[in-house]
Amino acid sequence: MSEEISENKLIKNRSVILLSAFILIAFLFLGLFLFTVALTVTSSRHTDNKYVSIENKAIRGKIISADNFVVSYSQKLFRAEINTKSIDPTKKDLFVKLFSIYSGMSEKEVLSKFVNKSGKDIKGRIVLTDNIDVRLASDLRSLGYKMAKLDIFRPLNPKKPHLVFGLDIIPDSEMRHFPHKNLLTPLIGYMRTEVNDDYETPIGIKGLEKSYESYLEPAMNGLVKGKRDVLGTPLLNGESKEEKRIDGMDIHLNIDLNFQRSVENIIDNMKNQVAAEEIMVAVMNSETGALLSLASSERYDPSHIRQEDVKSLNPNFSEYLYEPGSVMKPLTLAIAIDTGKVDLKKSIPLGGKFKVNNNYTITDDDYFKELRPKGIIMYSSNIGISKIAWKLTGRELHDGWKNFGLSEPSGIDLSKELTGRIKGASLLNHKVHAANTAYGYGMFANFMQMVKAYSAFNNDGIAVTPKIVNYITDKTGRRYEPSREVSSLQACTARTARIINDMLLGAVNRGTGSAAQYDGLSIGGKTGTAHIAYKGHYIEEYHSSFYGFANDKMGNKYTIGVFTIKPQKVYFASQTSAPVFKQVVGELVKYNYLTVDKTLARIHLAKRQAMRKRKHDAYVRKIKKYNREHNITE
Repeated sequence: MSEEISENKLIKNRSVILLSAFILIAFLFLGLFLFTVALTVTSSRHTDNKYVSIENKAIRGKIISADNFVVSYSQKLFRAEINTKSIDPTKKDLFVKLFSIYSGMSEKEVLSKFVNKSGKDIKGRIVLTDNIDVRLASDLRSLGYKMAKLDIFRPLNPKKPHLVFGLDIIPDSEMRHFPHKNLLTPLIGYMRTEVNDDYETPIGIKGLEKSYESYLEPAMNGLVKGKRDVLGTPLLNGESKEEKRIDGMDIHLNIDLNFQRSVENIIDNMKNQVAAEEIMVAVMNSETGALLSLASSERYDPSHIRQEDVKSLNPNFSEYLYEPGSVMKPLTLAIAIDTGKVDLKKSIPLGGKFKVNNNYTITDDDYFKELRPKGIIMYSSNIGISKIAWKLTGRELHDGWKNFGLSEPSGIDLSKELTGRIKGASLLNHKVHAANTAYGYGMFANFMQMVKAYSAFNNDGIAVTPKIVNYITDKTGRRYEPSREVSSLQACTARTARIINDMLLGAVNRGTGSAAQYDGLSIGGKTGTAHIAYKGHYIEEYHSSFYGFANDKMGNKYTIGVFTIKPQKVYFASQTSAPVFKQVVGELVKYNYLTVDKTLARIHLAKRQAMRKRKHDAYVRKIKKYNREHNITE
């Protein structure tokens, strides 16, 4: 009996010993498992260090219209990479299926990334897909974590089970987007890409993207450093450190996108009507220089530049030089008024033709025996303005034109400006050179220089610097004024500006600019139709322009320029640029930049009707006189 009891005790003790040993072994395995997991969680995919740093690429700033449309912006693109050896072979099919679902790629396409051109399996890193946007990149990062939980990834080195390479989503490039396609081009400009450390960034080449590069470009990349999780991502806790990225600044324009689109539609239609090479329009606040619109008929999509777009890439607003023709006459007269060299009440003999020397004769399109200076501007007399110019010295002419900004940068905030030229003071002492330049030949200017010059006649003699950009903001919303290298100019006295302003009103009401009339507003301006020189000779091709102003009784004042290059069907400015001017004024009214005065509109209508009657009566008198002289009975 005692032996049986002893045997039972032995069995019981052995069971306790075995159970204790089993529990001890289980604890040892559990401890080893937890230790391995802890190592994995705190380890990098690429290094034995417990800490990891992740760079957050900063991006380029936006360009934003006055009505808050984003004209251009940047977006980071990513690529998805994997080390093929880190995928558990028994779970490769699951990896392919999951990646296909998340990425939108077919399983066949995903599998094709694992083999080379020879059809052999790639042992190492592969790019599964690139050009991934931010949203998909976020989804694929989430997928990487889910795959880790499913034990799809394995350590490359069994001796280092804590080193696990997962699905890597890596910044690949920064893509510039132009959501409105060709709208506001070539003003906005276009880009090229630059590669640094295997990362592509966009760089501005032309237009605002170039001129405001120093503001738009990213300031500083961000950085996150800390202990990492199983896939090497920094754990955001009390020990982690983060340096915020600083993106580029945003550029805010003076231009309303809807108004810009309407102006572009006007010039597109006119270009087709007159078969012009290009038409440009500028609408500028006469007092501040803020450009409400700067439009060209030659546009392109900066995201998809074609071979045929190459000729349109340069913003001709500031890069195309031309002889402006008769639009120079008000500038010449203003100089003469400022210097006291002309009597505004005294008529100047004309006669249709004036021979300067055996090689140079000045002619007018319309015959007038004589005109006062106001009539010389209204009816665009070459002879009259030449005789006024001859009252001035070469130095007075030269310095006077420079005061209006000719041969000097206009200050337009584009990336490049060709300043043109005017003849030297000594040459302008000669009658031929003085006369030639006085009515816009033998000198060169760009479109924006002429717009700036004409703003003086609507702003008490001050020629304002054109401004495309209104202000700049950083990511906190703080506003900054962009630096301006060129200031406004005191082109002439306020008295002279008011005199020329009145003459420009007359040119529209009764002279060569009548096609620009708009009832209920104060409209003034000057036409210019100039031959184009080719290989030292003037040919039968033309530049047609109209520069002037549109004001209302509410105090709104705008300088408007229209420039037509090589119209083929009709070429006179009164038939090309002046009608565009009038249509643009109509859009200013439509978008509430200008308010029509109804009383003034009735007065304008009555004057036009009276003018038409006078012209008709004069025509009838002329016919009756002819009939009497030739004994023709009616």
